[in-house]
Amino acid sequence: MDSSKTSRRDVLFSAAASALIGVAARAASPAPVAATAPADAAGAFALPPLPYADNALDPVISAHTIGFHYGKHHKAYVDNLNKAVAGTPFADMGLSQIITSTYGKADQTALYNNAAQAWNHTFYWNSLRKGGGGEPPAALRQKIEADFGSVENCKKELAAAAAGQFGSGWAWLVQDGGKLLVTKTANADSPLIKGQRPLLTIDVWEHAYYLDYQNLRASYVAAVLDKLINWGFAADNLG
Repeated sequence: MDSSKTSRRDVLFSAAASALIGVAARAASPAPVAATAPADAAGAFALPPLPYADNALDPVISAHTIGFHYGKHHKAYVDNLNKAVAGTPFADMGLSQIITSTYGKADQTALYNNAAQAWNHTFYWNSLRKGGGGEPPAALRQKIEADFGSVENCKKELAAAAAGQFGSGWAWLVQDGGKLLVTKTANADSPLIKGQRPLLTIDVWEHAYYLDYQNLRASYVAAVLDKLINWGFAADNLG
């Protein structure tokens, strides 16, 4: 993208692949990916709508959990992000540029955390779908089988990463160069800061599952992988 603003009503979504890679500059003509990937355009950010009804993921994730997770936690990250960028040079940056520009800077920790969590949550909602799970699309399945041996092995690695993340964080399927990997990050961090391309993610902050599963994180992760994971979204995000 160039340095011009696209809209002051940026809703964190666009057909932009450059939002998925850890670069400080925005590409002039990003290749299209999933239409619901977080946007990289500058401007005031708004809470994007969920890609489904708040009860669509029942019974794996209840509308009660969605109400708090999306309506309270995700909204707070976006609201705090807008407060933090107001009147600063960051107001003219895209979301992924804010993330990569503030990572590791002690005086920008709050801005980084809120920008990263706004991006992460948008990506998470799109990593899930009603009637998910099952087999990935053929192109993604071939890559998974080449790098993990089987889809089941990939799911096992995702489950281990999600269950094994100490404290709050995220488990990710990423593309690193030409290879698919499973990785995990703590707190607000994402693969963007490593220059990796996220394909899908599982949120393992307690607010993602505690109302439905209490301390049974592994049960939540297993249910997401079996019944909600959006392999189509991951396939669309392939480079």
